[in-house]
This record gives sequence, C-alpha cells and structure tokens, in this order.
Amino acid sequence: MSISVLGAGAWGTAVAIRLAGAHSLRLWTRSPEQAAAMAAQRVNSRYLPGQALPANLLPTADLDAALAGADWLISAVPSSGFRPLLQTLCERGTQTPLIWLCKGFEAGSRRLPHEVLEEAWPEHPPAAVLSGPSFALEVARGLPAALTVASRDAEFARRAAQALHDPRLRLYASTDVVGVELGGAVKNVIAIAAGISDGLGFGLNARAALVTRGLAELTRLGLHLGGHPETFMGLSGMGDLILTCTGDLSRNRQVGMRLAAGESLEGALRQLGHVAEGVTTALELDVLADSLQVDMPITRAVAGILRGEMPPREAVTALLARELKDEAI
Repeated sequence: MSISVLGAGAWGTAVAIRLAGAHSLRLWTRSPEQAAAMAAQRVNSRYLPGQALPANLLPTADLDAALAGADWLISAVPSSGFRPLLQTLCERGTQTPLIWLCKGFEAGSRRLPHEVLEEAWPEHPPAAVLSGPSFALEVARGLPAALTVASRDAEFARRAAQALHDPRLRLYASTDVVGVELGGAVKNVIAIAAGISDGLGFGLNARAALVTRGLAELTRLGLHLGGHPETFMGLSGMGDLILTCTGDLSRNRQVGMRLAAGESLEGALRQLGHVAEGVTTALELDVLADSLQVDMPITRAVAGILRGEMPPREAVTALLARELKDEAI
C-alpha cells in the first residue's frame, strides 16, 4: 500500500518511519532544501535527529508527486497549516482518503480540524482524525503505543485502523470526532499548566490535582459540544492528558516550565524550536469557553499567563483562592 504523509515535522516524520515497515511511504515537505537534506542524509535532522529514514521512505517537495498513486493521505501539518493544505488538495480534485494528525483550534476562527475540513473542502473524501498518547520520538523508535482513529463513518474508522495498524502501533476505531479532537486540544493547555506547576516546584500532589481537574474541564466542554463521556476516559482523553502533563518529551510541558523559570513566551518558543499547539489553543479556548459559559479556570489561568496579564506564581495562587465548591464535572 502507498501512503503519503504531508508535513515533515517531528510527528509526521515519526508516523512515516513507523508505517514504512509495511508500506511504501512518501514524506512531503514544502521546503525543497529540507527534502534534499533528508534524501541525502536519510534523517530529518531538524525535527527528529538520530532517527534513520527507512530505505523505502521517499522525501519530496513535489506535492503532485506525493499525491500520485497514494492509497492514503496523512496530513501532519500543524493546525495553522491545515486549511491551506486542504484548499490545495481541494483544488487538485484529490479523492484519496485522508487522516489528519493536528491537534488544537484554528487561530481566529476557533474551529476544530473537522470543522475546518468541512469549510475548506465541502466535497472531501472519507476522512478521520488520529490522536492519542504518543511522543514522536518513541513512535519513531518502534516503542509500543495505542491511538484512536475517529470518523463519523464507523466503517471508515475501522478500515483506517486496520490499514494503519502496526505490531507496535495499536489503533482503536471511534465515531466521536469531536471528543477525540477536543482531547488532543485541551490536554496541551493543561500540560502548559502542569509544566508551570513543576517549574515552580509545587510537587507531584499539585500536578496530580491539575491533571484531574484538567480532565474535568475537558469533559465539561466536551459534553457541552456533543462529545461522548467514554471518549474522555479513553486514550485520546485521559491517556493523552496524563502523558502530555507528565512526560519530559512534552513540548507544551516544556513551555510551561520555561515560563515558570521567568523566560518570555517568545523566548520559550524560540528555544523549543518546534510548534507547541497548546499556546494558540489556550488563547482560542479561553474565548470559546467564555462565549459558551463553560467554566474552565485552568485554561483561563494559562491564557492569562500567555497574554502577559499575570505572572505564573500569581496565576496559581489565584486558582487556589477560588471559591470552595463540591467536586463535580
């Protein structure tokens, strides 16, 4: 089977490496220089250094070549690049099944990826989101992981899970696109909060409280938007939240730790060298939650820190000083 991964960041490269064991893979990047470097060095030295590209993985900057003959397309561009890519695919009349990996809300519109898809490509082919607890480096190394593939078409979700299944990458099918996407988005915001807490030295108890109440925020919003309760207890909900809030490979947690150390947001992102989807998501999610009258205090605190309205320690103090209430979703 021929698969084309569109987007050669860390996650796109990792998925391409993992799937190349059983399929013919093309890895597309907008940058001819990056494609040439990957082809010559057989490694994505910028985004996933040290992980060799298999011999049957072809890097390319030619989108038409990447699309030609593909049985599956996997969009691995960040949320900011998802709409432009979809518009390009729509213009080319592509009808190859599509799976997207981006997590978060589109800046400005506050649209989830499936909503962007419906707007940018109304006559799109069968499509699904792939999400769950997974770090790019571990997937590229072939360490075991389990993810969720969600599509409103249950049969297509099962077909996608079967097609992309790998002995070290177990896939589960779901029809809860909204719930799976929200899990992938909100967990990045809570991970920034967890990084701030860890960076301030507040300890494991505080981190556990943040993760737990973060799950409550995710569930509260998810139920309001029509997500399924079981999704938030599953891989793309609680599973991804735990991993991203506790793992040292988490970009968003690293951003939080750098902010706690006194770095500016711009400096933290520059040092990171990768996209941290939680930054844009926190700002958009704060506005969305307010408009929907959904209480999300951790998200509100993170957004306030990112906007420079309060320092991290003051934000945490404000969270702890909130009015006492019964524990509930």
